[in-house]
Amino acid sequence: MRYVYILVALIGLVGCKNKVDKLDLPYLNGYWEIEKVTFPDGSEKEYVVNTSIDYIEINDLKGYRKKVQPNFSGTYITSNDAELFIIYENKGVFTLNYKTELSEWHEKIVNLSENNFTVLSEENIKYHYKRFQPINIE
Repeated sequence: MRYVYILVALIGLVGCKNKVDKLDLPYLNGYWEIEKVTFPDGSEKEYVVNTSIDYIEINDLKGYRKKVQPNFSGTYITSNDAELFIIYENKGVFTLNYKTELSEWHEKIVNLSENNFTVLSEENIKYHYKRFQPINIE
């Protein structure tokens, strides 16, 4: 009987896995900062201070990401460089497919909420982002 409880608990944990819904994709819009990176061996690199952040904008299933640098005045310094992407869905899994003049790569969206998201690279590296909160000095 004890094994039945353990099996039910394991099935429950697997069933609680975060699933990204198409209706959540607009959460990607806005300013994001990297929080940490998790490597395939389980080691992590935390980012306490970020001098640049990502601005993401999507419309339907197309969008772009660009690096910006926040100022204390509440504005951002940016270049005209942007990484264009298309979001594809395959069996309930959403993937950001990037293509630049120099490269192509894909990132699976592992989880997505209003204030956090995680993507998994082709190299099995997880990038954890949190919504950027500007520093207000007044």
